[in-house]
Amino acid sequence: MDKPDKIVLIGFMGTGKSTVAKVLEERLGLPAIDLDGAVTAREGRSIADIFAARGEAYFRQVESEVLASAMTHNSPAVIATGGGAVLAEANRSVMLQYGFVAALKADAEHIIARVRHDRGRPLLEGDVEQRVRSLLESRRSAYDFAHLIIDTTALTPEQVADRIQEAWSASKDSFIR
Repeated sequence: MDKPDKIVLIGFMGTGKSTVAKVLEERLGLPAIDLDGAVTAREGRSIADIFAARGEAYFRQVESEVLASAMTHNSPAVIATGGGAVLAEANRSVMLQYGFVAALKADAEHIIARVRHDRGRPLLEGDVEQRVRSLLESRRSAYDFAHLIIDTTALTPEQVADRIQEAWSASKDSFIR
């Protein structure tokens, strides 16, 4: 079976999904789709504004629709999901059906340092450190379905991209849908 034509990056916020997607886009010549960006483009407002106006459930519904569209589109791509996209079973299924899924992880301290001053993350309102630790705990195994899991804590985006590209290339002969 041919290798999947979509590389899907999943993981908690601040693990490097968007940055690594851009590196892979340049290397592979595939378009990078940032799922959060696609949601905000579709809705015409920021994620924080979507959460404020319609709530998290509405955001997750739109996120699922945008993901399904990107995954089933007949073009190769690198897709950087939002950290919570894996919470819906339908999302996990479509990712596995149409893509090679790479989960990016990092330790809590690095994530906190990366997202501490980002005001565009509605799930981090209040005590950022406490919210990150609580969300990490609640999602501890949420990313474990991936074909590949990489701890990005001590790696550069280029090193992460190297590992993904190598595993994706090796998946050509062994990928099972």
